[in-house]
Formats: sequence, structure tokens, C-alpha cells
Amino acid sequence: MIHIAVQQEPIDQAAAFAAIMAAGVGGIATFVGVVRGDDGVTTLELEHYPGATEAALRGLAEEAAARWGLSAVSVVHRVGLMQPGDLVVFVGTAATHRAATLDSCAFLIDRLKTQAPFWKRETRGGEARWVEPRGSDADAAARWDET
Repeated sequence: MIHIAVQQEPIDQAAAFAAIMAAGVGGIATFVGVVRGDDGVTTLELEHYPGATEAALRGLAEEAAARWGLSAVSVVHRVGLMQPGDLVVFVGTAATHRAATLDSCAFLIDRLKTQAPFWKRETRGGEARWVEPRGSDADAAARWDET
């Protein structure tokens, strides 16, 4: 089971987790990303290109499922205007063994940061600016090329 959603509505992590649990396997790993209020960030806005973004997320989920033999993958990503403390992403993976779930969950987060077509704009002190990708995100994603 692969579930992909890009939505403006808040993420219902209990429902997302229940969908992964339904796979009925031995291991589940989840990651939840939260909008940080670091350095005075008051809002975070994510834009995306409908259709292309969902296809990119599905491609990453399918790659993870094939690479680690997953029984279930769920990626739920928010777009639109968010506040510090709001959930921005839920990733869940399920497999027979924990190593596959933990590695695949980390893989998906690392690849989402660098390959998913989202554009981020944050506001601090009343000024909005686009957020550029960080080199550390690219380094984290690249480690999966070697393994």
C-alpha cells in the first residue's frame, strides 16, 4: 500500500498511523516534521505544482518500497500557510523488520528535502523570503546513492 497526499488541511497523524498499522507487519517507523519558530519565524508557506508534486512523492515512495521490501508507505505533506508548531509532513513505513522501516523512513525524509518540488517562504519580523536548499540536506540525500 502506498498512500500519497498533498493537502492544505492539517495532518491527522492518528489516521495516517492507523493506515500504516493496517499493513499488519512487524515494524513501523514514522517521522513527523513540525514548523519551527527558530529565529522569529512567524509563518511558513509551501507552494507546489499540483500533479507533479504528487508524482514525485509517489516515485520516491515506490523506490523506497522496492528497495526495502516495504508493506506500506504513507507520505502526507502540507502546503499553504502554516504557523510554528503545525505539522508539515508525515512519513510512515512498514515492513517485516525494523531496519527496513528505519532506513526507508530516513531515506524518504532525506529525499523529500531535496527532490520533492516544494517552494518554501518564511516570514520573520514582517518580512517574507524564499528559503534556499541547504548543502547539508543535499549531503544527507546523497548518502543513499552510496548504499
